[in-house]
Amino acid sequence: MIPELIGRRILLVEDELLISCLLEDMLEDLGCMLIGPASGVDQALRLVAGEAIDAVILDVSLDQQLSYPVADALVARGIPFLFSTGYDRDRLRDGYRSFAMLQKPFHPSELAKVLAGLFAGTRLLPSAA
Repeated sequence: MIPELIGRRILLVEDELLISCLLEDMLEDLGCMLIGPASGVDQALRLVAGEAIDAVILDVSLDQQLSYPVADALVARGIPFLFSTGYDRDRLRDGYRSFAMLQKPFHPSELAKVLAGLFAGTRLLPSAA
């Protein structure tokens, strides 16, 4: 476990059940406290507005919706987040290409590194290859 991650409240925004379960296990193994998961934009926005959240793992595509309204809300609130996506970085919306991103599938150690970077103030980390 990485000490900076223990007890951190992480909102998981992911619509694929299997991926969500895998990420939940990864977060638990890192010592994080899971918020959610949220499987859609509206549910995620409600959790962002109503929960104490340290960081967010945000899937770009949620049940045929893009998650940019959630990203906008997170930026407005100053909540760090990373995009979790199967897309390349150049497919992210302009203005969000410099944000932390992990390309699916990724290893738990990559998730730990990016989350720790978020808490250290690093929002841009190389995507997983």
